[in-house]
Amino acid sequence: MKDIYGVNVSPSLVSKVTDKILPLVYEWQSRLLDPVYPIVFLDAIHFKVKHENRIVSKAAYTVLGINTDGVKDILGIWIGENESASFWLNVCQSSKAVVSKTS
Repeated sequence: MKDIYGVNVSPSLVSKVTDKILPLVYEWQSRLLDPVYPIVFLDAIHFKVKHENRIVSKAAYTVLGINTDGVKDILGIWIGENESASFWLNVCQSSKAVVSKTS
């Protein structure tokens, strides 16, 4: 934040912000989904994070669905160590389970 915006952010501020938005995140994760998404996009973005005093690679997997009305909806976001076929299989099975529960 300091390098990009010139603002110092303390660890306690990060915790306070996280505590405020977590209920919204849980609400989003448990929302009802449409029973059918005729178009689904799977994608991943790779990034570096600091974990236990080391820089490690992570992948954020996203599933975007377009419903029958043409409305885009992020169906889910998952974080993994790296992009792999087995992780994508898990993402697809999780997405199917979420859509199945809501229909």
